[in-house]
Amino acid sequence: MLAFINGSVCQGPEELRSPTSRKDRWKTGAEMMDSFVSSVPDAVCLKVEPDGAVAYTHRNQNPLKPRYLACVDDIICIFVGCLDNLAVLRRQYGLAMNAKEDMVVIEAYRALRDRSPYPADQVLKEFSGGFAFVLLDSSTHTIFAAADKEGRVMLHWGTAADGALVFSDDPDLLQDGCDKSFAPFPSGCMFWNGGGLQSFEHPLYKMQAVARLDSEGQMCGATFRVDKMSRVNSIPRVGSSSNWANLYSFAH
Repeated sequence: MLAFINGSVCQGPEELRSPTSRKDRWKTGAEMMDSFVSSVPDAVCLKVEPDGAVAYTHRNQNPLKPRYLACVDDIICIFVGCLDNLAVLRRQYGLAMNAKEDMVVIEAYRALRDRSPYPADQVLKEFSGGFAFVLLDSSTHTIFAAADKEGRVMLHWGTAADGALVFSDDPDLLQDGCDKSFAPFPSGCMFWNGGGLQSFEHPLYKMQAVARLDSEGQMCGATFRVDKMSRVNSIPRVGSSSNWANLYSFAH
């Protein structure tokens, strides 16, 4: 799967951008998407102008890590993996018995955006299993992405030549398009354009960039880990008169 979000909507961490990326091997987000779709005839692609685009295929799919794509109103979600407690989450969000994981993510996001019952880290802690997803809400120009805490589904992200933020479950796609400006997405973490990268396992601690070198000793996009020496000041307490989503750009 492949997703890109234009730089006008979202900026990834500066540490993802490698100073050693070669311009002749660095593609824009749109060029990466066009290359992917043209090379995979059965790929399904949804473009959300001017925010970005997502695409996926079942080709070479691991049966234990299926890919799903759902679109509801202005929200698109691409999901890889399986939720072990899918039945419980279906009931929790009032979904039909045949609803897949991508629909669970959309409903969980809508609850955060519209009702904000509790912080996003609490929502993701309820997801049991191996998963990674990227969600794009064109109505609020919001990007929301996460990967499971055990790293059972590997997600990768990078910076395209035009500043677009790119996600994929295939590192070769990012290496081909972002050159050295990509890295594994940290397990147990979430990213959204209102709050940046955060650990949903350890939300009271900040994230720290870790330099990464390739086999040739060239600087690549940085990885990230929880910095146990750097706590955030506080987690906002939200009452009935306040909307948590507004604090984190999950709503207007």
